[in-house]
Amino acid sequence: MTIQQPIVVFTIGHSTHPLDALVSLLNQHAVTALADVRSAPFSRFNPQFNKDALARDLKTRGIKYVFLGRELGARSDDPSCYENGRVQYGRLARMELFKQGIGRVINGAGEHRIALMCAEKEPLECHRTLLVARALDEQGVEVAHILGDGRLESHRAAMERLLDVTGLPHEDLFRSRADLIAEALARQEEKVAYVDERLLAETKRGAG
Repeated sequence: MTIQQPIVVFTIGHSTHPLDALVSLLNQHAVTALADVRSAPFSRFNPQFNKDALARDLKTRGIKYVFLGRELGARSDDPSCYENGRVQYGRLARMELFKQGIGRVINGAGEHRIALMCAEKEPLECHRTLLVARALDEQGVEVAHILGDGRLESHRAAMERLLDVTGLPHEDLFRSRADLIAEALARQEEKVAYVDERLLAETKRGAG
């Protein structure tokens, strides 16, 4: 009888790491494929993480690269995904394109050890955790966040930490843990979600 191993997906932020440091973190956890979930896969201050350069350099190091920013990025070209200029993660998650991206990650994780990469060093300040990892977790996928020092933080532990960050209790007489985490995610989303200044200006003009 074959024992089915749980699907595990990692996340990582490139931050200001030199490329060698990022690759070292990926190798430390035997990652074989990197899925880039940045909507804009370019970095003015860290050009080593520009899409084409990164894909080329990772290939020479035996790590596959795929760009999934269109499917799983934190921005959208669809105005219906915004409210008062701010992108709404719940609306993004309901988009068919997003669902297709999640499916690609899950399917790919059956063959590769995948890490989802975005820019932010802190998992709790990035949509890769608040949006993408949340969707994977809801699908029963085990998610682990690779921290800057190489330690792993389980998604469950990250959510526990998020409760502290947002000032919410870990237990409540009238709310379940799931409800508390949902509120914590909503509070954090309000702080970090992308704001389209053009749409925001249009909203203000309409209100005026």
